[in-house]
Amino acid sequence: MLLGWWAAALAGLTVFVDHPSGLLAGAALVLLVTLLAVRLVAVPAAGVSRAACALRARARSRRVPRQVDPDAPGRPRPRAPGLRPSAA
Repeated sequence: MLLGWWAAALAGLTVFVDHPSGLLAGAALVLLVTLLAVRLVAVPAAGVSRAACALRARARSRRVPRQVDPDAPGRPRPRAPGLRPSAA
């Protein structure tokens, strides 16, 4: 897809440019803008790690909060406080 955009940009530049040096300068400008756009999309904001960005994206994609089944196998049941403090 990017190659198609690149070819279309070069074809468009040939219409407006009558010297090969102008075509080369225009192609370099298009390549520079494309690389900057890719870099801005690919690099997370400054000071934020990739893990933090991944967690934020995961949290935003969830529509319903996760519900935990307290009666699931292997899960201890919560106990009410007793008269004496627990040993642990």
